[in-house]
Amino acid sequence: MTEEKDTQNNDEIKKDEVSNQEAQFDVEENENFEVEENVSQKNGPELEELPEEVRKKLESRKNDKSEKKSYKKKKKKVVRKANIGMAFVNATYNNTIVTLTDVQGNVLSWASAGIAGFKGAKKSTPYAASIITRIAVEKARQDYGLEEVSAFIKGVGTGRESAVRALNANGLYINSIKDITPIPHNGCRPKKPRRV
Repeated sequence: MTEEKDTQNNDEIKKDEVSNQEAQFDVEENENFEVEENVSQKNGPELEELPEEVRKKLESRKNDKSEKKSYKKKKKKVVRKANIGMAFVNATYNNTIVTLTDVQGNVLSWASAGIAGFKGAKKSTPYAASIITRIAVEKARQDYGLEEVSAFIKGVGTGRESAVRALNANGLYINSIKDITPIPHNGCRPKKPRRV
């Protein structure tokens, strides 16, 4: 009888130790997750230089993403360095999109006017183009060490020139500027003129 009680007591003690170890592991895992999250926040674009409205919009997006994250372990990212790359500026009548890639064409960072909080007609302005270029450049420089780019401009929007100026103003050396706007060589029949 006493032997059975001893074995039951031993089993209970072992179960308590296992549950304590699991709880301790969960606490350590949560602490590791918080540390990783803080590191990723430091690597983001420097928000002090951006206008206050844009900074608030980007911070609110970060907070939304952090709430959605689950406590899964992240895979370790392979740190790539790309000193030389390409900058693609797509300037349409309604929006401007800036994409920074490495030499092979793998995207390093990108930004559009909608990400920076611009809406409606303001998305295609030169001011919006300069702001989104700054966001994309800072992320690419911090994460990948981008220094030189060849600029490829597509479209006829008003943000095309200011985006290229912003690339230079934010510390990127521009090797070349090429216009890759598609031009029809008497291909499709044009639209009939608009009657106002």
